[in-house]
Amino acid sequence: MYGKTSIEFPRRVVCLTAETAEIAFLVGAGDRVVGVPGTARRPEAVREKARVGGFTTFRLDKILALEPDLVLAFSDLQKDVVRDLIGAGVAVLCTNQRSFDDVLRAILVIGGALGCEAAGRGLVQDMSDEVRQIREYSAVWPDRPRVYFEEWHDPLIAGIRWVSELIEIAGGRDVFAELRDRQAAAGRVVSPEAVVERDPQIILASWCGKPVDRGQIVGRPGWERISAVKAGQLHEIEGEDILAPGPSLMAGLRRIHEVIQAFQAA
Repeated sequence: MYGKTSIEFPRRVVCLTAETAEIAFLVGAGDRVVGVPGTARRPEAVREKARVGGFTTFRLDKILALEPDLVLAFSDLQKDVVRDLIGAGVAVLCTNQRSFDDVLRAILVIGGALGCEAAGRGLVQDMSDEVRQIREYSAVWPDRPRVYFEEWHDPLIAGIRWVSELIEIAGGRDVFAELRDRQAAAGRVVSPEAVVERDPQIILASWCGKPVDRGQIVGRPGWERISAVKAGQLHEIEGEDILAPGPSLMAGLRRIHEVIQAFQAA
């Protein structure tokens, strides 16, 4: 009896983050995605899908109305909507990546859950190959500039683990590398004085979807003494390139590598 049953992989998928939507499309399951968050912009075709809310502000009724076979979620920050969806009888796959390797594993897991394992492995291989090339290129630089990444401005929050790792791959040294193991943002809060003391030569900033205020950064008391401020080495990185733990991190890696490469040339 069971051998004659035709079982299919999920046909109606709702994604609760930009990167889960991007992964679904890149492994070839974009036609099965029926709902995405308002932050989803890549690839272009994702913009045609129904919107179901923001990163932590989802409408349960909107999601349920789409009759999903599977919902893809990310992190403990979405635990409330995940709980409600499970309570409503919906299958949910929630990844919780923090490191770059975790990101690659999440792609494999999501690809497998969608029946697109080979495409998922191919995507991971492409990303791994590019990482290796950039790492080899930057390995020949005799000096690695000190880099401070600012994820938020009030309070100051240093970069999450995958950001810290991308800085190193690109040829820099994260000045708060010891904080990379702190899973919650609260564990990565730093004082303005600590940044001055670490004296970064490059400052990278991405304020979780809010435009970076350069004047506010360089105008902080004592920051005129920081090497990066004196040299004008303050660079904004698009949030979708660096804060969404999926394939778009490669765009962020390329951008950071360009910044460090230009620094080395100067």
